[in-house]
Amino acid sequence: MRLEKVQAWFKERDYPYTYTEEDGLGSLDFEYRGLTYHIWEYPDEDGAPWGVETNLFHAGRSEDIEGDYEKILIEELDADFK
Repeated sequence: MRLEKVQAWFKERDYPYTYTEEDGLGSLDFEYRGLTYHIWEYPDEDGAPWGVETNLFHAGRSEDIEGDYEKILIEELDADFK
């Protein structure tokens, strides 16, 4: 299972989401106030998870987050998705 910290955030709040895993990469989708959001891991050159593409920051535009992306995602979820 991937995106464990992000999934825990949703589970703690009993917030509905859809999780999918393919080729060892996690994908999480959810709706908030009528808008659809996504968090999709993408691989590095060796196929290991390296970052995520998400539209959490701007619902109409995706952007990439690398590094400790789960921490960054949870900070955004705490700030804007209550």
